[in-house]
Amino acid sequence: KSKKNKSKMKILITGGAGFIGSHLSEKYLESGDEGHIIDDVSTGSLDNIKHINENKNFSDNFYVTIDPILNEERMCELIEDCDKVIHLAAAVGVKTILYKPLDSINTNVLGTEIVLKYCNKFKKKVLVASSSEVYGKQNKAPLVETDDVTYGSSDKLRWSYAVAKLMDEFTALAYYREKNLPVLIVRFFNIVGPRQTGRYGMVIPTFIKQALSGEPLTVHGKGTQTRTFTHVDEVCDCIVKLMETQNAVGEIINIGGVEEISIKDLAERIIKKTGSESKIKFIPYNEVYTPDFEDMPRRVPSTEKLKSILGFAPKKELNTILDDVIHYFKNNKIQ
Repeated sequence: KSKKNKSKMKILITGGAGFIGSHLSEKYLESGDEGHIIDDVSTGSLDNIKHINENKNFSDNFYVTIDPILNEERMCELIEDCDKVIHLAAAVGVKTILYKPLDSINTNVLGTEIVLKYCNKFKKKVLVASSSEVYGKQNKAPLVETDDVTYGSSDKLRWSYAVAKLMDEFTALAYYREKNLPVLIVRFFNIVGPRQTGRYGMVIPTFIKQALSGEPLTVHGKGTQTRTFTHVDEVCDCIVKLMETQNAVGEIINIGGVEEISIKDLAERIIKKTGSESKIKFIPYNEVYTPDFEDMPRRVPSTEKLKSILGFAPKKELNTILDDVIHYFKNNKIQ
């Protein structure tokens, strides 16, 4: 009953046709809010939001703008018109960063500056999406929001994404401290789930697609690098709740999962789960990326801060996440 009586909010989601943005749009629409998205569909896809547009319960409350976030005039209009802003739009994926570094830096640094500038002008609460990449070269676990960071040299373009995201964080915190803008920053750890594509180097959809088609699973390097994966549904729940709580304002908060796994073990588990005859093929990094590529050996989040603010954190195990994505791939014609 309280849901129906609550006042409807207008939520602007940049990058709303992306993998996370489309799930988040749905979550807000389901709770009775109005969803406004802007996306240039460079890495997002209109297919991600097709089912939302076709849903009669949502269509009257869902507004889509196809435009880059670098269009200041459009951003000014959208931000003025909305109550809260969730800034997800970014150049994503290792391949994008390595092969289109200038686009990536412009989108990630200038785009965020535009969002913050107009959120400040109209005093709109804003969530800025950052990344576990910000932690740089780390072997320690778990990673805590206040940890020091170390990056490779600037001739390794791999680090430009991490540094751009760190710059986003500095800029957001400067707006909070100098202008009193209600801003919060979340660092995502390897978010996965239905609708994610392997096109930009995302490992789980890539492996599942390879396993289901009987191709070798291509593990980069020796496969000893570890990651911690997080289900997109739980991430969206965290975002919605963080945007509602005053305790998150001015904070940097990890959002991540519970199970650390090496990429080699991940490949083996996916082969087993899909019943595939596929083998694992190890490929040296320099055959996949530019010669100056460096990888992060470990990525394990501390979610203690998130728990202290919300009282909960993502807890889905990797098996559940994999089952969900495998089911999605089997039931959809994935490109």
